[in-house]
Amino acid sequence: MLSTVARMLAQALARAGVAETERELSLGLQRSMMPTLGPDIPGMTVAARYVPTGGGLQVGGDWYDMIPLPNGRIALVIGDVQGHDVRAAGLMGQLRIALRAYASEGHRPDAVLSRASRFLSGLTDAYEGVAGDDEPSAPRFATCLYAEVDPETGTLDIARAGHPDPVVVSADGTAVIRQTAGGLPLGIETDSDYPTTRVVLEPAETIMFCTDGLIETGGHDMATGWARLQPVLEEPTEDLEQMADALVQAVHGPTSHYTTGPLADRREDDIAVLVLRRERARAPQTPMRRSVMTIAQAEPERISVGRQLVRELLHDWKDPEQVDSAVLMVSEMATNVLVHTDGDALMAAEVSGERGSGGCGWRWPTRATSCRTSGGRGRWLPAGGGWC
Repeated sequence: MLSTVARMLAQALARAGVAETERELSLGLQRSMMPTLGPDIPGMTVAARYVPTGGGLQVGGDWYDMIPLPNGRIALVIGDVQGHDVRAAGLMGQLRIALRAYASEGHRPDAVLSRASRFLSGLTDAYEGVAGDDEPSAPRFATCLYAEVDPETGTLDIARAGHPDPVVVSADGTAVIRQTAGGLPLGIETDSDYPTTRVVLEPAETIMFCTDGLIETGGHDMATGWARLQPVLEEPTEDLEQMADALVQAVHGPTSHYTTGPLADRREDDIAVLVLRRERARAPQTPMRRSVMTIAQAEPERISVGRQLVRELLHDWKDPEQVDSAVLMVSEMATNVLVHTDGDALMAAEVSGERGSGGCGWRWPTRATSCRTSGGRGRWLPAGGGWC
């Protein structure tokens, strides 16, 4: 009897050890595949979170990604491979690499998902009969959302494969589920179509993508899961990282057990969250003022017209001495062109509203100026006053 019990305990410990090894392997693979967000998107801010399941020895196939595209845009991807085992984590890694490859080739969102679906279908066929799988012949599928982001216009072209719809948070804090067209999850049919929906983010608006773990963990369905997240999304915050943390805390935080849903199955699931915000519109810059005129060799009297143009350009300068210095500089430079060259003088003056400093980029003749000469000193005015 004792030997039988000991043998059963040894077998149980061995199985537990194998299961723990599988879980560590899967978690390591998942974390190694999670990208560091970058490069920065001009005019936009991105935050992301990945939280592995707390459900015993199970792991999942959730992932997110951010891909620079050949056309200068950025692709945001989020998805979830079916299952909670080493195979799910392995399929996730291969699918993520395939999606990056298709996106880097310049395909549109619908074409990227169509190719990814064919890839996953062929990949799961190759797994059939693998030893140790609970259901060796069962194919796996994956949900996925792919968004091509144009930072200049704030437009997102979104293709969705059985994945939850995104949520858009307007500038006034109202959070709304944005319905988008979609197709079947990846890997189910090799010729699935994935229609594209265009969403335009206005300045100060935010869009949130997530896997179903953020919605359904704790026994929630889609309706109650979104209701749990809505107050977090509508809480005013300028810090997108803080919003991402708050979304995770709403599900896994110390008070999350008070918000269990109506379903009997309350197992936890992996969570992936991707949040994008378009920055507020900046204050309009002061328009540049510019004047251009030509002073011919035969018309030296037009130098006075040039002085007047410069003085008018600088009408809002508060320091009259600086205005006088600028007018004197232009007058001397135009005179030198007419006196020391055979060409006409082209005067181009512009005021940009920004104050700059730096050395002069011009190279002046090295002819010495004697105290007895009547000219040759005006050429030093621009460099000496830091005007060029």
